[in-house]
Amino acid sequence: MNEVAAINPPVRTLSNVPDGMQPVVLARLVEQRLKDAPEDGASLVFVARDGRRLLRMAEVLGAMLPGHTILTLPAWDCLPYDRVSPNNVTVAARMNTLAALTSGARGAVVLTAVNALIQKLPPRDMVEKMSFSAVVGRVVDSNKLMAWAANNGYLRVPTVRESGEFAVRGGLIDLYPAGAEAPLRFDFFGSQLESIRTFDPDSQRTTGTLKRIDLTPMSEVVLNDETIRRFRQNYTAAFGGNTVDDTLYASVSGGSRYSGTEHWLPFFYDHMDRLADYTGDAPFVFDDQAAEAFAERAEQIRDYYEAREAARLAPAVAGGGAPYKPIKPELLYDLDATPVALAGASVIQLSPFLSPQTQRGDDAGGHIAPSFAAERAASDVNLFQAVVDRLLAERGEGRRAVIACWSAGTRDRMAQVLKDHGLTNPRLAENWRDAETTSAATTSLVVLPLETGFETKDLLVLSEQDILGERILRPQRKRKASDALTEAASLSAGDLVVHVDHGIGRFVGLKVIEAGGAPHECVELQYAGDTKLYLPVENIELLTRYGSDDASVTLDKLGGVAWQAKKGKLKQRIREMAEQLIKLAAQRLLVKADVVDLNPGAYEEFAARFPYEETEDQLTAIEAVFDDLTSGKVMDRLVCGDVGFGKTEVALRAAFAVALSGKQVAVVVPTTLLARQHYKTFFERFKGLPVRVRHASRMVPAAELKATKDGLADGQVDIVVGTHALLSKSIKFKDLGLLIIDEEQHFGVAHKERLKELKANVHVLTLTATPIPRTLQLALTGVRDLSLLATPPVDRLAIRTFISPFDPLSIREALLREKYRGGQSFYVVPRIKDQPDIAEFLRQQVPEVSFVIANGQMPPGELDDIMNAFYDNKFDVLLATTIVESGLDIPNANTLIVHRADNFGLAQLYQIRGRIGRAKQRAYALFTVPPDRKLTDTAERRLSVLQSLESLGAGFQLASHDLDIRGAGNLLGDEQSGHIREVGYELYQAMLEEAVAALKSGEEEYEDRNEWSPTISLGMPVMIPEHYVPDLTLRMQLYRKLGDLNDIRDIDAAGAELIDRFGPLPEEVEALLKVILVKALCRQANVEKVDAGPKGAVITLRNNEFPNPAGLVKLVSDPANQVRIKPDQKLVFARNWPSAENRLKGAAAILSKLAKLAESGV
Repeated sequence: MNEVAAINPPVRTLSNVPDGMQPVVLARLVEQRLKDAPEDGASLVFVARDGRRLLRMAEVLGAMLPGHTILTLPAWDCLPYDRVSPNNVTVAARMNTLAALTSGARGAVVLTAVNALIQKLPPRDMVEKMSFSAVVGRVVDSNKLMAWAANNGYLRVPTVRESGEFAVRGGLIDLYPAGAEAPLRFDFFGSQLESIRTFDPDSQRTTGTLKRIDLTPMSEVVLNDETIRRFRQNYTAAFGGNTVDDTLYASVSGGSRYSGTEHWLPFFYDHMDRLADYTGDAPFVFDDQAAEAFAERAEQIRDYYEAREAARLAPAVAGGGAPYKPIKPELLYDLDATPVALAGASVIQLSPFLSPQTQRGDDAGGHIAPSFAAERAASDVNLFQAVVDRLLAERGEGRRAVIACWSAGTRDRMAQVLKDHGLTNPRLAENWRDAETTSAATTSLVVLPLETGFETKDLLVLSEQDILGERILRPQRKRKASDALTEAASLSAGDLVVHVDHGIGRFVGLKVIEAGGAPHECVELQYAGDTKLYLPVENIELLTRYGSDDASVTLDKLGGVAWQAKKGKLKQRIREMAEQLIKLAAQRLLVKADVVDLNPGAYEEFAARFPYEETEDQLTAIEAVFDDLTSGKVMDRLVCGDVGFGKTEVALRAAFAVALSGKQVAVVVPTTLLARQHYKTFFERFKGLPVRVRHASRMVPAAELKATKDGLADGQVDIVVGTHALLSKSIKFKDLGLLIIDEEQHFGVAHKERLKELKANVHVLTLTATPIPRTLQLALTGVRDLSLLATPPVDRLAIRTFISPFDPLSIREALLREKYRGGQSFYVVPRIKDQPDIAEFLRQQVPEVSFVIANGQMPPGELDDIMNAFYDNKFDVLLATTIVESGLDIPNANTLIVHRADNFGLAQLYQIRGRIGRAKQRAYALFTVPPDRKLTDTAERRLSVLQSLESLGAGFQLASHDLDIRGAGNLLGDEQSGHIREVGYELYQAMLEEAVAALKSGEEEYEDRNEWSPTISLGMPVMIPEHYVPDLTLRMQLYRKLGDLNDIRDIDAAGAELIDRFGPLPEEVEALLKVILVKALCRQANVEKVDAGPKGAVITLRNNEFPNPAGLVKLVSDPANQVRIKPDQKLVFARNWPSAENRLKGAAAILSKLAKLAESGV
């Protein structure tokens, strides 16, 4: 171990540096240091006091010092002695920084936090050996790359989508490196590396190429023989040799990772290093109050250690869960050192005040920027006017003024609004350097994500937040909503499927069968009475998923009549439904609504009050809503976004437009608590505007409610927010223009019917997180408009979800951790009768927390009071049944524990989980399952789906998953659930869409597109071989995707995509693509069957019909074509095709001729 230097380096204090000025001071220090020591690896290390300040600093310095290397070393985002590993993103950033510092970075700026500084790092010489470099054109052993990925914490998966995964397919290896923008595809030819390409994880298509790459590990723990041996020695030395029920020890010994292994990091290495060992002589700059934060963290670590140690030594209790053996804190943390002692050669301390230790010349002379809080609060002062007056006054004194805006969009808006209020010549500066050197006669606006501004004697910097109040920035990540549904639709062995002609069967797998002397891959399906059906893969579009995997479903009989009868009946019913849908849609198009006029200036100011930057999806949704409102047609739009993804903002903007155009707006929500919350939001945003917002629910005194009713009737009230009390017959609106319905899934049928009456010629905006399948279907079938919000808001970290056996200590810890960080928790149980047991458990094990019990059997009044008390922070824990799923928004609740998670439905678990993680804190969801019992398959599938839906914004994907698991109802009325039971979800969806489309185009008799599929046998292998795509699920996905193509351009594109993803096409796949093309031609020519052999082809027409009979007669009568018609109406083309290749080409030529003929005859 390298001992902490006994002599602390000298500390230089820079004073009068307020928060907003820190980046400017750092930038100057960096530039100075680069002049003095240009060869050093790190130019400076900044230690922030917490992770949030670290991220802010990284953003601002990135904008201030373009072209400089900025490395961040964040602290682990889990607790000391946790049972979970830190997040991939965090580990990736840490490993990237360490690898860069060991592999010759020049003048990098290293940003870290106190919690990261206190923790020791893997030895420097290990990190040097850990990274992997590859150069195109050199000999690289692909097995070595695979072994390296597996040892360094990468996870092997069939398809790479997230950071830290890799996949192997023949000569291709896909790998998503830690902290990289995009995943990489390594293409090997023999032992030579042919190319390294970047690709898009959503579409899996290549986006660019690289010449060389240096990869960093996904974990600070490297598992190789030496480290595993060292771990075993240290572990048994520390805790004794009894490792019988120790999963951690067993996993690591077997060379596999276990959740939370990182907390035993020192056991893997012979010594640990500090950050100073990596950064050389770089000066360390400490944030204000860093020393206090350091002492607090050291105290916290000791605390956690003592709790774990006490639990380890206590006698074991039954059902107590897996043991946890904590390592001594001083092995992993420098608890007794001072932060200064851990620094490098020199230390600079920043202070926002004038400090007595400051030497002359070290006073930066900065002060906090003026805040416009008083002007924001006063109703009679225009905020922007006040800002402009101040800026012009600065100009008079000859001081430069700069306004720092979050993004280019908010900067344009700010410039516009200030110009409207009389600011002359504002200038949009390129960057910070440009802004600070501008003459004092203009005001520069620059894109720089500063939280607060500052002023010095010759410069005033205002941030957007100084002017507008609390703003929060979000990183933009583009994700396409269209991909949301593909993942859910893959088939796996054992799923129920529906064959158009034979009904419901079970998908067994793919099987290669000899047909016509050549191998042919088929889908194996099992039907009633153990009969099997083999369907050639190119006809896979005849299959659809049934959806819910339910024990009560009976498989159909092969060749039975029952299925056809059932399908025929349903087709009739679907047709009737489609007619009603068309009527609905047509009526909506006929009803005219008044065009809503927007006042752009007032709207810009209203929008500027929104304390976040709008996500791309939000902007699209808002734009779509405004298009609807200004088109003169009646809007009926479903805004589907995850909990807290800014649906309310879309509603606010719509309400603003309608209310200012003189009409009334009603917002209907399912519970009083939600009504209270929405009322607060609306009231605050509409403050100071000529709009009256009122609140109607049980919580409102009777007199006030009466006044609201009267106000609605005579038009005094513009916006009313309330529960379904608003739907009662006694409430009359003078001129209702917009109805906003929140969390629609909680209204019953009667309320929905009443809503429908109100809706006649009113704009409707429905907000929901998991749409009930019925609305989802309406939206999908194009009768309602759908806006998806799939971008997570600001700083919202995905909720960390853990599934673990019931462990009292983990639960106790989770609840106490939340209490001590000032938050609240939910404890959800599946049944009311479980509540007393858990209440007893809480009294015994966690006496420190106060809890309150809530369930749906309480009278509504009492329940509301309990919820309101919890909302007002009077209790730490809410012990409830699933009533918490109904749209509660308690930003302070960030821990969720679900008892017996295997008893809940998927959408339920998801909705419940969406109740936490509303604030900026990392939220934790702990799903407990019985420690001693095996879960049912469905429960297991549900929980694994849920864990994989960590990515925020999965509500929509979920509804489509859930449609599968539940089936969807009749779209128009109360026949919720069912029809789908009869034919399965996908087929139902397809039948409905087709019926709607056919009626729209006025066809009376229409035929389902997927009713039949041409059979083609050419006596040649047609399949995707296993060596080309080894993963079965993925192969099925590809078959389904290919089965739906019918345009030659799409088929070519699919071929290109296959080459791109899996390497050069084998012959069988080429044949498959060509057969798919032939199949598309067959559909056009109404050909049911093609049999080709060495002597020619026999072609069977479907129902013996051809769209252009005259053309066909002409073709047959021309002897040059060598065609004759057999008595059974089949066409025989005499040809000489000795090889399979000839047959394929010949058949394609004949069919394209027939297809052309068919087209010209229509």
